[in-house]
Amino acid sequence: MKIKNILGHWFVKNVLLAALLIFAFVMVVNLALSMCTRHGQEISVPDFYGMTAQEAVNLAEAAEVSGVTDSVYVRGMTPGAVYMQTPKAGAHVKKGRTIILTANTMVPSEVYMPSLVGCSLRQAKAELQRSGLILGRLIYVKDMATNYVLRQQRYGVDVAPFTPMSSGTVINLVLGLSSDDQAIVPDLRGRQYRNAVDVIQDNSLNVGRLHFDSTVKNSADSLAAMVYSQRPSPNEESVMKGSDISLYLTLDESKVPNKSNAKVK
Repeated sequence: MKIKNILGHWFVKNVLLAALLIFAFVMVVNLALSMCTRHGQEISVPDFYGMTAQEAVNLAEAAEVSGVTDSVYVRGMTPGAVYMQTPKAGAHVKKGRTIILTANTMVPSEVYMPSLVGCSLRQAKAELQRSGLILGRLIYVKDMATNYVLRQQRYGVDVAPFTPMSSGTVINLVLGLSSDDQAIVPDLRGRQYRNAVDVIQDNSLNVGRLHFDSTVKNSADSLAAMVYSQRPSPNEESVMKGSDISLYLTLDESKVPNKSNAKVK
């Protein structure tokens, strides 16, 4: 009887009703957030490399993401083919995510040389990509500003900012190097050519000799080819920044170790 009396008291009833309303409110909010963020509904980003822009957009729609195309000129690649994508293939994203697809233009367009002096290597590389230019060799000279751009060059000649040039032009960077002059050789086996080049440059190294096996027939094949060996070997003793890494490439997946890396762009 005491319990019934307590539960029947108006104050207790109001407290219980308030608690019930709060619980219901929390449940509704959690459900709404789950629906809005599509909690747990992640998908793996498809690999759009080499597709036409329309094929890539169609595949994006089928995968329940949206594709937005940009363009840049890449020598030796099929005109109109997708060259880069962000996020990368295999990344896990929520449904509806926008995928930025960069396709190769039909002809090179005129672009302007950005001002890179004083930028870090990472900043300079990103700025060159945004401008439709290609990072070439990294030339290191003694200077206290390690991995910061001292000069920007084309064919060994300094290039002033805002100089007009064709998209796809290769730009070499002269960078500072102080006491921190060593770099670890990354493991490139299983990576496609373009991604291997990115990793080499991100580690303050240069692309050396390229060795393509008999499966690689043309320039388009070379871009799709995967690294099956490299010199120096990965994870050996550190090398000087600016050193060359030679690559051995193939289209034969059976020759490629670390095949799980092969789709990374």
